Amino acid sequence: MKKILSILLAGAMLAGCVLTGCSDSSSSKSDSSDGNTAKVADPIEGVKATASTDKYRNYYEIFVNSFCDSNGDETGDLQGIISQLDYLNDGDPNSGDDLGVDAIWLTPIMPSKSYHKYDVEDYYNIDPDFGTLDDFDKLIEECHKRGINVILDLVLNHASSKNPLFTKAVEEVADNKLDGNAEYFEIHKASYFDSDTQTISLGNGYACEANFSQEMPEWNLNSKKTREEFTKIAKFWLDRGVDGFRLDACKYFTNKETDGTEFLKWFYDTCKGIKEDVYMVGENWTDDSDIQELYKSGIDSQFAFKFSTSTGTIISNIISQGGMATVKKIMNYDNKMTESNPNAINAMFLSNHDQVRSGNALETQGLSSQKLAAAVYMLAPGNPFIYYGEEIGIKAPNTTNDAAYRTQMVFDSDNLPDIYVNGIGEEAEVPTGGGVKQQLADKDSLLNYYRRIITIKNQNPEIARGRIVGTQGFDDKTVGAYYVEYEDSKLLIIHNFSKNDAKELTITDDMIKNATLRADLIPESSSKHTELKDGKISVPPQSTVIIKSAE
Repeated sequence: MKKILSILLAGAMLAGCVLTGCSDSSSSKSDSSDGNTAKVADPIEGVKATASTDKYRNYYEIFVNSFCDSNGDETGDLQGIISQLDYLNDGDPNSGDDLGVDAIWLTPIMPSKSYHKYDVEDYYNIDPDFGTLDDFDKLIEECHKRGINVILDLVLNHASSKNPLFTKAVEEVADNKLDGNAEYFEIHKASYFDSDTQTISLGNGYACEANFSQEMPEWNLNSKKTREEFTKIAKFWLDRGVDGFRLDACKYFTNKETDGTEFLKWFYDTCKGIKEDVYMVGENWTDDSDIQELYKSGIDSQFAFKFSTSTGTIISNIISQGGMATVKKIMNYDNKMTESNPNAINAMFLSNHDQVRSGNALETQGLSSQKLAAAVYMLAPGNPFIYYGEEIGIKAPNTTNDAAYRTQMVFDSDNLPDIYVNGIGEEAEVPTGGGVKQQLADKDSLLNYYRRIITIKNQNPEIARGRIVGTQGFDDKTVGAYYVEYEDSKLLIIHNFSKNDAKELTITDDMIKNATLRADLIPESSSKHTELKDGKISVPPQSTVIIKSAE
């Protein structure tokens, strides 16, 4: 028995070292055979991380169906999310035991017949597939206990054709009554709509706009009745402790008679009247000029779609090794958006539930490219959004089906859960490095790289909150370097996009006075670090360093 207990104790101690990032006793020694040369110290060791208390957060998108199933019905649910909160954030920014995200975005959780839930039947309840309002209240309580904010996916562009307000409107239109529920929706004479506008035919010569499908009639955002309903919906969820909303399909808020910017300003101001520090991010996959226009509403954030996907700026330039081109585009984009809204918080991401996963796009480029991509979007000013599983490199089993982008989260690649999306049997491909359990045990995994990035951000609040005030050239297009300033502090963030070559750089007082190395991210090995000595620094391939004035 004692022998068994000893073995169990040894195993527990080993697991503790894995989860808490226990240092290797050899970490202060060099790789040389004589062991006489000390290794370069980790620049982030001993630096205190501070949890966020404002709107600047590291977000984690959870497609609820696919994240974690608590009751064995092959569908993810709210209790499943609760069971994994300590993986996302255990409440201590210095523990090193968790991923470190401090906000989550839940895809729609309201009752709907579809698996994706973007056609809402009841805006005041939880879909039975996911749980109950009591489960939701418990989720909010447990998240806030850990310092995690929660935003809900709120669909204001369209509803379900099964929504009682719409079914009543259809009945009334059949009786030529247009001054009742018909006012909630974009119901007009069929001749009102342009030939390329998708509609639902209602009979009697009337139709309702429906840009997404015949099951998704569009709300009339100008209607007083609609706005009264939306105010009630927002208050219902904000009063339950929700911290804000992700607004679906903002691109379609503007139509023949609706000024989308005016509507969004009304809704944002209405929500601020209910909860002063409400956070709101909009989905608006369109040109920069349209995004700038919508920022005039005062909305906090809009997703930066041009930097995402396999053909977006970040991944394309990682493949082409265009470091300076990348940071210039990030700076120019940030400047344009803050011209429209000085308080705009940029929202970078690599992929989401509607896109092929970044793991597919970077698969042939190798793990170091995945790590560099993470560093580039996570360290850009604003709020980054991690799509669940991106931190472990999940790939879609195919690249032609939305459901394939939404497969189950892999917590343990040796024990895959029975979660099937939309009944089509799509299963996640096991990431190269394994699931969460396997990657936590590998100090050089992609997951541990994400954890280090978030720790660095919690140690340096300037990264998220600062504004890019300029780029720094090093006569090398593969090096992307830019300055961020926040309050009285200035950082120089340098990415080496070269796949094979270390870059020997000189940091002068004109760049950063009395410069010191604040942090580094070396994809090759977590135990290797660079150093800034006599104004010189060597940045390994696909690595990142952060320079700051010595305190």
